[in-house]
Amino acid sequence: MADLVSAVRVPLAVAFPLVSNPARLGILAAAAVTDLLDGPLARRFGSSVLGSVIDPVADKLFMASAFGVVAFSGRLQPYEIAGVLLRDIVATVAFASTLLSHRPRAIPARAGGKAVTVAQMLTLVAFLTDSQLLRPMAWATAGIAVYAIWDYYRIAPAAERPVGGSQG
Repeated sequence: MADLVSAVRVPLAVAFPLVSNPARLGILAAAAVTDLLDGPLARRFGSSVLGSVIDPVADKLFMASAFGVVAFSGRLQPYEIAGVLLRDIVATVAFASTLLSHRPRAIPARAGGKAVTVAQMLTLVAFLTDSQLLRPMAWATAGIAVYAIWDYYRIAPAAERPVGGSQG
């Protein structure tokens, strides 16, 4: 069940750049709901190896798609978008390196990572509503991302678990 909920974000990521801003708000809301539900569903009904891969991949695809739209709009500078996506970029590189080492590992969800996701979603709301808070939200998100990366690396050696463990 959690795997399916996570997988819904993939078609949402594909649809996001193809529709107008009012529809994008609905897609963003749907993505946020699926992201909120997949962790509790995985804990209640059990997670799978597939789910532990689908969830973060779907998250990263959705954010890349959504912030690709922001980048194309020109309302944020490329370095600001990179800052907003910093945690996702670092997490992707770190996970890919574990795959290449033939020791795939996952780090359990942390409050800092959850805060980055919320801040990214709020940054997208600011973009979609033409809010003057877009740039301050992008910078705040980048700051939260730096904290989340520091927190992950601080606990990583003790918290690593094989891929397929419980989702957050």
